[in-house]
Amino acid sequence: MRGDFKPRRNPQRPPWALAEQAFVDTCTRCAACVPVCPTRIVVIVRGYPEVDFKRGECTFCGACATACRDGALLRAEDQAPPWLIKAQVADTCLARRGVECRVCGDPCPVAAIRFSPRLGGPPLPEVDAATCTGCGACVAPCPVNAISIT
Repeated sequence: MRGDFKPRRNPQRPPWALAEQAFVDTCTRCAACVPVCPTRIVVIVRGYPEVDFKRGECTFCGACATACRDGALLRAEDQAPPWLIKAQVADTCLARRGVECRVCGDPCPVAAIRFSPRLGGPPLPEVDAATCTGCGACVAPCPVNAISIT
């Protein structure tokens, strides 16, 4: 096996998706979830719907789950969170490299990204995992693609 092999992690499915294997087994690939997404982040990749946060954020409107006729996106009545993913800031972040930047914090609808002051450099972004909804609003604005939602 080559040393640079990285196992592919599961793709990011739309909110309220079943666990990956159950999703793949249940999804009929009808793509009904794609045109109803108001922010157009649901796209088809390898025949199945995925979320592309570089296109925008998830507003958790539920339109994709409502459009899903086969039960692969199952919105729970008990108000369970749509997913457990959170924002992560990589070391390539401009602030972590000494450049003033707070672009990721501005679009966050729940103010989950805060900037802690520090001596000798710009404030550093910190993601409050308890507050972050994983909506992805912070991804597209980042000029160096340092934010991922995992």
